[in-house]
Amino acid sequence: MKLHRAKARSAKARSVKPGRVLFPVTLTVVLALTAACGSDSSSEGDGDTAAAPKSNLIVVITPSPDNVFFKAEQDAAAAKAEELGYETLVLSHDDDPTKQSQEFDTAISRKAAAIILDNAGADVTETAVQKAKDAGIPSFLIDREINSTGIAVAQIVSNNAQGAALGGQEFAELMDGKGEYAELTGKETDTNAGVRSKGYHDILDQFPDLKMVAQQTANWDQAEALAKTQTILQAHPKIKGIIAGNDTMALGAQAALDAAGKDDVVVVGFDGSPDVVDSIEKDAIKATVLQPASQIAEMAVEQADSFIKTGKAAQPEKQSVDCVLVTDENAAKVEDFAVAS
Repeated sequence: MKLHRAKARSAKARSVKPGRVLFPVTLTVVLALTAACGSDSSSEGDGDTAAAPKSNLIVVITPSPDNVFFKAEQDAAAAKAEELGYETLVLSHDDDPTKQSQEFDTAISRKAAAIILDNAGADVTETAVQKAKDAGIPSFLIDREINSTGIAVAQIVSNNAQGAALGGQEFAELMDGKGEYAELTGKETDTNAGVRSKGYHDILDQFPDLKMVAQQTANWDQAEALAKTQTILQAHPKIKGIIAGNDTMALGAQAALDAAGKDDVVVVGFDGSPDVVDSIEKDAIKATVLQPASQIAEMAVEQADSFIKTGKAAQPEKQSVDCVLVTDENAAKVEDFAVAS
């Protein structure tokens, strides 16, 4: 019904003789308008989130970009999102769950189309991801998993068990299958820390002449790893090797060894960071397990784009990508957390 006809009818109603009933005409108009509104709202789709995307914004949230691994995630995710036509907002939670929650609030208030997340802890993250889901915003997790399923649309991580097995095997061979060694582990709240440690020991515990004399957490931190390694060296001066849960801690361990003048201690890390790859080429750190950080971040954005457009997940929620061992044989081919073919 056109607007000018509705006005004409209204004017006619004001001049009608007493006793004439207009209710049936008015009810017809109301019912027609109600049906039209209902038709519009029901055409938004049957996606897995509460509502259709409200903006063209993808929010990327990771730990601090001071760690080159997380910087690579941020850069790859933002570049892919912008390539696909989205605006981006890149934030860092610095492994602080409270800050992460605030950043989720920002994403919700900005009516983000999707969130790409490397989380601040498996358990503490579930509430934030659920809150985003309730607001109609899908989350795509990278690098670190949460324990629950069905909250995030995707959890795309490196195959940490497979990677740790590679690293553990290389470490055992570099140690000639014998001698004292120490392990530096990551944050206890991070699922990856436990998975990598278990993966290492699934291999190392098969060598009866390898003896772990110290196992300490350095919380993924280089300065803490340096200090912990110094303490370990004082208590165990005959140590032959140190295996670390990430490259940042491996760099801290190597710095402590350099300061102590120990150039015969085997150090193996996990991540494939440029600094460790350089160290391998200089025959300091001996090996690392490369995680395809950029590839995983790009996969998450591509799957977010598909979900935004279709309302359906294109892949299973839990996805893993195999890691690659980096040694002096292929270190020169590593660039941006990938090994060139």
